[in-house]
Amino acid sequence: MKTEIIDTDQCPSALDFVKKHIREYGILLALIAIMAFFQVATGGILMKPINITNLILQNSYIIIMAIGMLLVIVCGHIDLSVGSVVGFVGALAAVMIVNYEINYVLTGAVCLIVGGCIGALQGFWVAYYKIPAFIVTLAGMLVFKGLTLALLNGQSVGPFPKGFQLISSGFIPDLFNNESLNLFSLLLGVVVALFLLFSALRSRKQQQKLGSEVEPSAFFYGKYALIVGGIIYISYLLSIFRGIPNVFIIMAFLIAVYSFVANRTTIGRRIYAVGGNEKAALLSGINSVRLTFLTFVNMGVLAALAGLVFAARLNTATPKAGLAFELDVIAAVFIGGASMSGGVGTIIGAVIGAFIMGVMNNGMSILGIGIDWQQVIKGLVLLAAVIFDVLNKNKG
Repeated sequence: MKTEIIDTDQCPSALDFVKKHIREYGILLALIAIMAFFQVATGGILMKPINITNLILQNSYIIIMAIGMLLVIVCGHIDLSVGSVVGFVGALAAVMIVNYEINYVLTGAVCLIVGGCIGALQGFWVAYYKIPAFIVTLAGMLVFKGLTLALLNGQSVGPFPKGFQLISSGFIPDLFNNESLNLFSLLLGVVVALFLLFSALRSRKQQQKLGSEVEPSAFFYGKYALIVGGIIYISYLLSIFRGIPNVFIIMAFLIAVYSFVANRTTIGRRIYAVGGNEKAALLSGINSVRLTFLTFVNMGVLAALAGLVFAARLNTATPKAGLAFELDVIAAVFIGGASMSGGVGTIIGAVIGAFIMGVMNNGMSILGIGIDWQQVIKGLVLLAAVIFDVLNKNKG
């Protein structure tokens, strides 16, 4: 007689599970708590459809870079040049499109290649010559700030063609031509939410069959009730306004692809292995040099993409574009659960961290809190996240 594997036999106690995964659940609950606080404090302005749309548009380039930065930090390094690369790529795009009237599609492709080359140049010194990434990318920050000023001659260049602006300011059209509600955007959000739930249920069932540890049912269903409900509700709010922004589709695609790469592929697991213990990874036959190089190339491409999105949103390239972006990106990754020592962190965690930073920026701006105190508060939140990581690691 065949014996079935019972779910409860594989689930750890609720208390043990919370202790082991406190960081993962903590950041999700922190995002919900922060949004609830600012929703009340702003008198309901935070969750208005137009503000949700602005929140997505304002943080799109930070989220795009946070995905790449997560892999760099997991690998045990850091990239301080991303803000300057954003400004440089935006300036390059402006000069090519506005000054030389080159097609914006071709320009976009060239800019992504340039971003990859920048990442390769910096990754080469870090990976093959073991020069600390902090020094290499700090030099890169200064170099590309200077090149941005040189390209623009110290002046702003714009505006861009309408087609290029659609990267950041366009919205998915409603195929059903509903006047009061973008029905297609709402249905798309529902389909994505249900697909995530189906994938999670299937993965959970496979883990049970293999005898792997799974999270307690209450946590699993509670978490996905929040995620599915949140996606559908946000889709509804966006649908009331103008629908889902084009850049949101770009972000969702990148999150899906990089989550798959990080969690389900050999190269993803090897990046975590290198960051966790490079010597052990080398002994097991992992080419840590090549992986380090590739993470910087990837970071360069995503920084270039963020530069195109940011330039399209501003509709101009300015000498100060990308200023201090690297600080928000790095803060988002650490707040999202990445470890300073490498080997720990998730793509979803980095995205949630970026949204925490974005909601705080947006909420504090609505409340009229000055930029000085905003910086103080964000710095304290980052410090708290790092302290929590250290204490949690020492307990383990």
